[in-house]
Amino acid sequence: MKLTFEQPDLLKSVNISMKAISPSTTMPILECIMIDASAGEIKFISNDMELGIETIVSGTIIEKGSIALPAKTFSEIVKSLPNSRVTIETNEYLTANITCEKAHFEIPGKPGDEFAYLPVVERDDRVTMTQFSLRQIINQTLFSVGENVGGNKALTGELFKIENNHLQVVSLDSHRVSIRNLELQTECPDVSVIIPGKTLGEISRLLTGGLEDEVTVYFAKNYVIFEFDQTMVLSRLLEGHFFDVGQLLINDYSTKVEMNKQNLVQCIGRASLLVRESDKVPVVFDIRDDVVRLSANTAMGSMQEDLEIHKEGKDLVIGFNPKFMIDALRVIDDETITMYFLSSVAPCFIKNEEEGYNYIILPVNIGR
Repeated sequence: MKLTFEQPDLLKSVNISMKAISPSTTMPILECIMIDASAGEIKFISNDMELGIETIVSGTIIEKGSIALPAKTFSEIVKSLPNSRVTIETNEYLTANITCEKAHFEIPGKPGDEFAYLPVVERDDRVTMTQFSLRQIINQTLFSVGENVGGNKALTGELFKIENNHLQVVSLDSHRVSIRNLELQTECPDVSVIIPGKTLGEISRLLTGGLEDEVTVYFAKNYVIFEFDQTMVLSRLLEGHFFDVGQLLINDYSTKVEMNKQNLVQCIGRASLLVRESDKVPVVFDIRDDVVRLSANTAMGSMQEDLEIHKEGKDLVIGFNPKFMIDALRVIDDETITMYFLSSVAPCFIKNEEEGYNYIILPVNIGR
């Protein structure tokens, strides 16, 4: 096999492939990137048996062939090369010679027929959206994906549910729920699947396009496939029961507050200077008339600050873990946010009028 690449193109494809390299595996072949140039195009393939990536690489095939190269070593070599033409040539002993200008490396490879290629799955249903929209949805929900507590692995993923061309994405842990809603522009079938949080995190990092660039998501039995920019990402779906958040979505409230989002984020940040996460000390919201007083009282000191608000309903005193509140606020694009409260012991809802987003945060007992 003999191939040539421009170093930036090669590096881009190696970086994409590295997303599906397992840091610890009992199968050494899975520590490799598979270079497949046996047909008319060059493909890099990586697979950790849960997440698999296949990307088409810009390059020239001089002699066809295939080889699996150790991913970490290969990646570090490519990163170190100058911005110039790179040649990869293999011999009968499965040694890869990598040459770029005056740099020359030789690294041992493995035969391609040992590699675990991605499974061929039937692409039953699909939905197409912009890369910007999918990346935004993931980034606005991923922070509240739960851990594998109590054996319910389903909560380590996000629910993707499509009904009547409406996409709802839900993530939750034991303290909060994140919900994003999106009206889809193309016809698509109804589906309900749980996609691993790890997969969605890698997808978010790989999607670099904007409003003009599309990504197609295929839903198959036990798998989900993302296709974009000559790259295919295949992931196993999670099995199990996902919590029905519908029972949490109520429209009643006793207190409604509108306020400047950035002012609130900065104020909570200042209060957090005195709060260690191990202390589990809340930031207290004392909502009265047209002011909310935020305060924190810890062994490190105390602070309080008043912010202007527009309030409807009753006065209220309620406490929150500052990190959980900031996590939600930071992913909201609106300049002004609206918060809904039922009582000092009931969840807070942060949502816009169209309910394009809805963040539900449980309060902390403040002993009042």
